[in-house]
Amino acid sequence: MIRLTELLHGEGTVAKIMKHRQKDPTCIPSNLLAFSEQKRPLIFWNLTSSCNLKCSQCYINAESQQSEHELSTQDANRLIDEAVACRTPLLMFSGGEPLVRPDFWELLSYARARGVRVAISSNGVLITKAVAKRLKENNVDYVGISIDGAKASTHDKIRGQKGSFDSSINALKNCVETGIKCGIRITATKNNYKEVPELIDLAVKLGVPRFCLYWLVPSGRGKSQYKNKQLNKDQISWVLDKLYEAASTLDPTKMEILTVDAPQDAVYVLNRLKKEDPQRYEKAREILELVGDTCSAGDRVLNIDPQGNIYPCQFAQLEALKVGNIKREELEKIWNDPTNASLTNLRNKVDKLKGQCGKCIHKKICSGGCRIRAYHEYGDLWAEDPFCISYQNEESSSK
Repeated sequence: MIRLTELLHGEGTVAKIMKHRQKDPTCIPSNLLAFSEQKRPLIFWNLTSSCNLKCSQCYINAESQQSEHELSTQDANRLIDEAVACRTPLLMFSGGEPLVRPDFWELLSYARARGVRVAISSNGVLITKAVAKRLKENNVDYVGISIDGAKASTHDKIRGQKGSFDSSINALKNCVETGIKCGIRITATKNNYKEVPELIDLAVKLGVPRFCLYWLVPSGRGKSQYKNKQLNKDQISWVLDKLYEAASTLDPTKMEILTVDAPQDAVYVLNRLKKEDPQRYEKAREILELVGDTCSAGDRVLNIDPQGNIYPCQFAQLEALKVGNIKREELEKIWNDPTNASLTNLRNKVDKLKGQCGKCIHKKICSGGCRIRAYHEYGDLWAEDPFCISYQNEESSSK
């Protein structure tokens, strides 16, 4: 996750981070979690593979029916207990659609009773005013709602259900009116990327304080869509330009702009700042140095799928990268196991990078981009990320 707004306006961020690290490194505010020195896993939990929509690029290939192999309520509560033991800073309830799981409210209540901070990743269709009020009563930290276009026709086609756009927009309104922090999330593809500026304007109009752009990853149904829908380098540049302009001009106390699954976006920001605002460039570099590894997979992030399988991140649900199963092993032991090859390798990924990523002078900033894209393209986890537009080798940088 690259926080464009933080990099462009974060003059006081370094001081805030150091203050909290000195005061209590285990109690960093949610907006500074990326800067924690404590390697505690933020857990993305796919509660269910069931969903009330049929999105074309769903990263877990969700279906309408709940799988009989999903974690029972008892197992799910034990997962929450183990998240507590790991001192997770945040438990993200995701899916499928988490609100369709019959025991959703029971699990949310149990997590909050155990003191776990909870965020929700939803398509928003089920978030009525009453549901928003109930989420607020359970002290949910954040609700991210997927909007895949600024026009109903674009969104509804991608989501597979007519009227879903209006329902999701109403969900955002309900969250804003109820006082729940919420955000718009869009997965950029060739079908919708031109609508990004208009969607940012819509977020501002609605009073939504966060805009999060996900880049397409070859995972789940997204794998079959990847070749035809992935943006080319000119289109990536166009989107980044629009995000940068918005993040530069919007009030940072009212709107935060982020991107997900392209750590190299940090390089794009630094390159522009170096030319346009050298003073901010130095501050941005300092912030990134405090972040450390901008790819959090297996380092500050874990994913648990509906069956209890554990992976380094939500897009890395590959058998070769599976690190365990919550039904058979304790989460804390898995996380801290020095013999776990998948986690150990990902925590030391920079030295393993090959191709352009291995030669690039920016590799310590971006951690070599997305390993899942590299694996999909070349069958090698350590190959170069084909999505990168910021590659620069040592020879070219010295000229």
